[in-house]
Amino acid sequence: MQDYISQLNDAQREPVLQKEGPMIIIAGAGSGKTRVLTIRIAYLMQQGVDPFNILSLTFTNKAAKEMKKRIGDIVGAGQAKNLWMGTFHSVFAKLLRMEADKLGYPSNFTIYDSQDSQRLTSAIIKEMGLDKDVYKYKQIQSRISSLKNGLITVRAYYNDADLQEADAMARRPRFGEIYKEYVERCFKAGAMDFDDLLLKTNELINRFPEVLAKYQNRFQYILVDEYQDTNHSQYLIVKALSDKFQNICVVGDDAQSIYAFRGANINNILNFQKDYDNVKAYRLEQNYRSTKNIVEAANSIIEHNKTKLDKVVWTANNDGPKIIVHRLMSDAEEGRYVAGSIFENKMQHQLDNGKFAILYRTNAQSRAMEDALRKRDIPYRIYGGLSFYQRKEVKDVLAYLRLVVNPKDEEAIKRVINYPARGIGATTMDRLIAATKHYDRTIFEVMENIDRVDAGINSSTKTKLKNFVTMIKSFQALDLTQNVFELTEYVLKKTALLTELKKDGTQEGISRIENMEELLNGMRDFVEGQKEVADARGALSEFLEDVALATDLDKDTGDDDRVSLMTIHLSKGLEFPYLYIVGMEEDLFPSGMSMNTREDLEEERRLFYVALTRAEHQAYLTYTLSRYRWGKLVDAEPSRFITEINQDYIEYTTPIDNYRYKPLMNNDLWDEPDKSKLRQSKPKNGTPPSVNQPNEEQIRKLRKMRPVSRTTSNSSAPSGFEGDLQPGMIVEHARFGRGTVVNLEGAGGEKKAEINFNVGGLKKLLLRFAKLDVVG
Repeated sequence: MQDYISQLNDAQREPVLQKEGPMIIIAGAGSGKTRVLTIRIAYLMQQGVDPFNILSLTFTNKAAKEMKKRIGDIVGAGQAKNLWMGTFHSVFAKLLRMEADKLGYPSNFTIYDSQDSQRLTSAIIKEMGLDKDVYKYKQIQSRISSLKNGLITVRAYYNDADLQEADAMARRPRFGEIYKEYVERCFKAGAMDFDDLLLKTNELINRFPEVLAKYQNRFQYILVDEYQDTNHSQYLIVKALSDKFQNICVVGDDAQSIYAFRGANINNILNFQKDYDNVKAYRLEQNYRSTKNIVEAANSIIEHNKTKLDKVVWTANNDGPKIIVHRLMSDAEEGRYVAGSIFENKMQHQLDNGKFAILYRTNAQSRAMEDALRKRDIPYRIYGGLSFYQRKEVKDVLAYLRLVVNPKDEEAIKRVINYPARGIGATTMDRLIAATKHYDRTIFEVMENIDRVDAGINSSTKTKLKNFVTMIKSFQALDLTQNVFELTEYVLKKTALLTELKKDGTQEGISRIENMEELLNGMRDFVEGQKEVADARGALSEFLEDVALATDLDKDTGDDDRVSLMTIHLSKGLEFPYLYIVGMEEDLFPSGMSMNTREDLEEERRLFYVALTRAEHQAYLTYTLSRYRWGKLVDAEPSRFITEINQDYIEYTTPIDNYRYKPLMNNDLWDEPDKSKLRQSKPKNGTPPSVNQPNEEQIRKLRKMRPVSRTTSNSSAPSGFEGDLQPGMIVEHARFGRGTVVNLEGAGGEKKAEINFNVGGLKKLLLRFAKLDVVG
């Protein structure tokens, strides 16, 4: 044991050796808090504390498993098994099974997951005859969950006139009845949902003093990891259980509190020292993970928050490279830059793919990154979600589009024939499939001739089937003249797919709409890119071929050496040598939905702090001057977070020599002088700039206007490849990646190169458009 303690620095050792009393360990990013928690528990056991008397609460099963293994390495696996260690929900589910009879539940009660809860809520809404477009089951379930986490029972709801008025204003006056019925149905079924595991634990220790006393005596030492992420319900349980002995140790970092949307209350950690007497406070401020530039840059960011605990994170690591800030023209170009940078770093430094991670604010942003990585033949893995083209809402749209190209596609028909719902149920599908076997025809052919076949389908359903066929044929007619973007816009409108998604107001529903938007953005980008390809017009068939290749590459080969892609929320607790934080733009990061209050904005800033402190060696921040929104190019503005970083730690790599503002009007029209020539870096109203405030030159680097060479839809095409190309040469293309020149044909403006790309196969490019680099 002494060997383990000797491995700790002085700041880590002190809280480990403090056995009794309430204590808070304020642990900065990368400061080794898991090691401190682990060794503290092992030390308590070696000091004679029975492992059955130790309660250790974590936020993930993975963290609990890892800690238990480390403790087992020190004190023995057998002893470690006796610890009460796990997530809040898993530990209190175990406790509730032991005491369930007191609340009228069987000890083997069922635990409903989110899908079970949503199904029950949906059934209740249907049975009550309520309008499902007003009483959306996911929104109702989300509200029930929120009330339970706020410890608002059915009785408390009916005692609160404000809550009832809020539901009446939202046109859901019968919400209380649904909530009451939901709770009663769960009880009758001997089931608790996920939120009940905390709510019922609170009920148990409040209604039954003898139960509280029993567990206060059992849990004489309580340790809570990630305390800044606890909600009100969790806080009350920990407070009650620790009240007798007050041997409570909480570990956390207020600067990494990023889960308010899940009910986390940052005040739990901010006010801990007011909740207990004689609290010992320890600070773990030495960062072992990151370079000095990254640590200092992160410190300068979080300094802008007013609500925080005092600490100064530092590191003895070397300075390392500065944080790279790179400006791009569009999200597609951003993806290509990131993929190209990863490729170059891999080659220059002989690095594995697993050394790289790409973080983004929303899941939809993964599309441009995935497309670019595939073109570079760089394997990747999406964490916390499916690869973009595997997401349900994306696959639904693609199924409609596949039917346009190939109406014989049986799987596509099954997927969308009744989505959105159009009254064509499973029985009808069974009869159609039986008819296909009898007449030896495809499902679509049977539907086309539904009046002539004997399929046992009534006239009302026949009309619906004919309408479906007519709709698909109208899409096919449109496909002859319109590109994939224009066609898909029409498909989304005609099928009411978007309308269906908008009915779901939950976070998941919003994410699905963002994915629809990103699919259209990808199509618009694809259409623009196809202008380089000879005899291509950005048609649906061309796009589906591109997507088919994408989905093939998405398949898991079992190779773990992949670039990691994930949202910033999912990255917490992880670390990567090379890190790319993309989409650093206003309304994206910080999110447009998180700028209404100081609290919301400070949480977004903490989210950026978490993102930046995942980097060990090199961090890249990218932003674009324009980004597609619903397939239309809109101007974007760099995130305020970039300018909030102390500029000493930043390097702007985007060349600015060829960028200049092209006035839309002649300045000679005005009497006063041209103010752009008078810009100086002087404070407004005599107020000196803050230490971290970027000067005028740095702001110009961020907000530089578009290059003069940028083309619009009315302007002439950009100049393409001008060098001397020969068969056999190896070339690099921004969109298609690396390939070999196979053949050249034509002359002048019509000269074409046939190139066999490593990913994507044979393409014929018009050289006057093609953006190629010869690499070998």
